[in-house]
Amino acid sequence: MTFAFDPTDWHVVPERTFDQLKVGEIFRAPSRTLTDAHASAFQAVSCDNHPIHYDVGYAKRFGHSAPVVHGLQVLAFTAPGATLLPHNFGSIFIAFTGLSVKFLKEVHAGDTLYPALEIASLKPMGDKGEVTTNVTVHNQDGELVLSGEHSYLLRTA
Repeated sequence: MTFAFDPTDWHVVPERTFDQLKVGEIFRAPSRTLTDAHASAFQAVSCDNHPIHYDVGYAKRFGHSAPVVHGLQVLAFTAPGATLLPHNFGSIFIAFTGLSVKFLKEVHAGDTLYPALEIASLKPMGDKGEVTTNVTVHNQDGELVLSGEHSYLLRTA
């Protein structure tokens, strides 16, 4: 069986309107186990060369059990594109407009992270609307290692 292929109408999930989004909807990203290679790659990309992130002896001298994964790397796990959220937005998406975050626990190579974005509010503003999501990242022990908020601007008409 064949279908009429149109690259302009190729969607991972059906696009939704602003009015079809619901407070409380949760968009999960697949879990991922961090390795030393992930931390090294992020160090190279971010140019953050502080020894707390790679030097075992240094980390232990300052009370850490192992080098600490970059906080911004953990934050990156909350990227909306790691979930189906922006695919649901589709053509109504205008911009990712803000974020705030708290780093609550250390993350180390070997930890498995479970990110989620939950729609917390939907604020219509004429022909646009703001979506705010609560973002969380838990580790394999069920501990909350990061919490925060994202905001997005969407078309409503």
